[in-house]
Amino acid sequence: MASVKDKVAEWLGLAGVKVNGSRPWDIKVHDERFYGRVISGGSLALGESYMDGWWDAERLDQCVARILSARLEKRAKRRDLIGIWVKSRVLNLQRRTRAFEVGERHYDLGNELYGAILDKSLTYTCGYWKSAKTLDEAQEAKLELVCRKLELKKGMRVLDIGSGWGSFAKYAAEKYKVKIVGVTVSKEQVEFSKRLCKNLPVEIRLQDYRDIKGEFDRVVSLGMFEHVGYKNYREYMEIVSRCLKEKGLFLLHTIGGNVSVKSCDPWMDKYIFPNAMLPSVRQIAAAAEGLFVMEDWHSFGADYDKTLMAWWRNFERNWEFLKKKYDERFYRMWRYYLLTCAASFRVRKNQLWQIVFSKGGVPGGYVSLR
Repeated sequence: MASVKDKVAEWLGLAGVKVNGSRPWDIKVHDERFYGRVISGGSLALGESYMDGWWDAERLDQCVARILSARLEKRAKRRDLIGIWVKSRVLNLQRRTRAFEVGERHYDLGNELYGAILDKSLTYTCGYWKSAKTLDEAQEAKLELVCRKLELKKGMRVLDIGSGWGSFAKYAAEKYKVKIVGVTVSKEQVEFSKRLCKNLPVEIRLQDYRDIKGEFDRVVSLGMFEHVGYKNYREYMEIVSRCLKEKGLFLLHTIGGNVSVKSCDPWMDKYIFPNAMLPSVRQIAAAAEGLFVMEDWHSFGADYDKTLMAWWRNFERNWEFLKKKYDERFYRMWRYYLLTCAASFRVRKNQLWQIVFSKGGVPGGYVSLR
């Protein structure tokens, strides 16, 4: 009968990954307890054992890309998902009383961390690399693309749901002369955004999206819908519809998944984005049905691979500065986060969508931009 070690080695071999091999994507095991831990604990144990230094891979992104392409997760025990599966059905993990948890646990980790990882504008969403050569160029190209898709005009009032560190608000207010109301659940982001957008027609609020009032010519949401949760997708769309003027446009920029789910990866839930989950095409369409006309659906998930790899290079380059505040386990956690996410986009397991909605259809048709 095959040992636990042999079984793990067999599974990895199906992905072209060798235990203690010499190729960059091969796994180097430093602690023999790794095998039993992964067999019993699945993807959560895989990530935690990496954080604990029990294994390494020179090119972790390539290693994980091979594992994902081989769909090895379907061979592992699903015990690590059971707790999240049950909770997601019994509880509303993204309810109003938990809305600020992800802000406190992720976005409030420290502006010096994000300043060391992100581009100069602190844009924490996928860049647009069509003609860009650098991360700064890719993020500016994304902000410009969003503004053009929204057909912004001087004097318009724009709602930014999940406004981050204020990069879109600043860019749109300065270049397109619009008025912005931005909402976020992160105290650090509010303080930073207010300083960044000082003397601009920008209002930044620490606010849950369910508390938004007023009417707007345009609504934009960049990388926030992943925190809404399947039980709240319809309510989210109803709120946007209520806030959007009859001739307005709504742009939703979100990571998406290939299948409809009601929970997320347990390691990501525990360590990076609590209570997050990725919507599917079907879930987004069902939530918007009867409220909006879908004018344009733009998929460029491969660009997130490039964006995440750029963030990882910045993280590595600035670690000497960051390690004064963050420990080695945090380093391994963030390395695992950035590189495994890059791998998931590389193998097209995750997607990035920009969707443009109108209230009743654009007269004469909407002109799609790329």
